[in-house]
Formats: sequence, structure tokens, C-alpha cells
Amino acid sequence: MRCNLLGMKFKAIVLDIDGTITHKDRRLNLRAAETLRTLNIPVVLATGNISCYAMAAAKLIGLNGYVIAENGGLVFTGYYKPPIVSNNIEECEKAFTFLSQHYKLTKLDPEYRKTEIALSRDFDMKEAKGLLKSQDFEVEIIDTKYAIHIKSNKINKGTGLRNIAKIMGLTPADFVAIGDSVNDAEMIQFAGFGIAVANGDAEAKKAADYVTKASFGDGAVEAIEYVRSKGCI
Repeated sequence: MRCNLLGMKFKAIVLDIDGTITHKDRRLNLRAAETLRTLNIPVVLATGNISCYAMAAAKLIGLNGYVIAENGGLVFTGYYKPPIVSNNIEECEKAFTFLSQHYKLTKLDPEYRKTEIALSRDFDMKEAKGLLKSQDFEVEIIDTKYAIHIKSNKINKGTGLRNIAKIMGLTPADFVAIGDSVNDAEMIQFAGFGIAVANGDAEAKKAADYVTKASFGDGAVEAIEYVRSKGCI
């Protein structure tokens, strides 16, 4: 544990969507959504999913349009503002072409993804990761439990948090971060206080300062109430 919250006051929250504010079947947890609406500080949604998915979720929950999408590749600071876009898709495409020589790969949402490639989880990712290590691509391959992503090894939700914090006039240390997956680990680590929900991956839990007893959206509610009970938000 990096800190015990003593005397700390956070100015914003950043949290994952799928597996964190949803039920196991990916339905939005309404308790989590309602809890987010009670906060008097900015809430940033951070996802490996596409931007229109994240923006729709933010709008339906009643948030202000602060969004990190595609694992940090896209950063939005409002519904009608242009995003900050990382320029790494070409390297991801090269890695995809290479892996396609070994596996039959299915792209997910290729017409919408701008900075990375998401794939169906129907091939041996560990083997594929080993194959990529034999090449010089500046990418990594991760499994978020919902898709397998080929992404830049320089971009993640942590770098997305750093970018959006700067635009908001904050630092990552001003944030509480909540997540469940390997792609949340850097975000959890970079934040001032990081929380993993009980259903989280080992990587997310290792990066966290606190792990909830409850899972999925109920875990997010527990996380927010925990920080609130300490007078930190």
C-alpha cells in the first residue's frame, strides 16, 4: 500500500467501465451510476473500448464527457471537443499483419478504432505474445477479458490519465483510480490512490492501494464510499 489517505483530498476520479461499473454480464450497475452522479468532483471514464461507446456511457450516466478511450489512445475533455489522438495505429497494423501469418484473427470495431487493434479472444495470446517478442514492433498485446488488444507499448490508461489531468489543470496524484483489469494497472499506479475491485486481475490488484470486498459495480460503489468515508472526496 502506497498511502493511507491520512489528510489527503482528491479532486477527481477516473474509473474503468466494463468489469468495474457493470455487472458480470456487462449491464451497467445502476447503483454505481447513481453513486457517480452524487460526486461533486469530475469523473473520467477510462476504457479499452471505442470512443463512441465511452461517450454514450458517460452521457447515459450523466457525466461531463471526460473520457479516455482505446487504452489511452484517445482523450476527450467534453462531448463536443476534439480528442487528443495518439499516432500509433500503423505500428499496430504491422504487428497484426505479422500475427495473421500464424493465426486467423478477427478485428473488432475496425471502422471505429483509431489508435489500436482489438481482436476476438479465439487464439493463443500467450503464444502470440512470444512471437511478437521476436520482432521489433513497438507494441504489446494484452487480454482485457473482453478483447485482445494490439496496442502501442508507449500508450496506456496511465498515459491517458496524465494527458487528461494536464488539460484539466490537475496531476495524476489528484485522482482516485478504480479498475479491474491488466489495462487498468498503470492508471491505478499513476493515480494518487488506486483501487481494484474484487473481481480484478492480479496485475490490477498488485498496483492498487486498496482492494474491495465486493465485485464489479458493487465494488466500485464500495470503493467510492470507502474514500468518501475517509473525507478524501
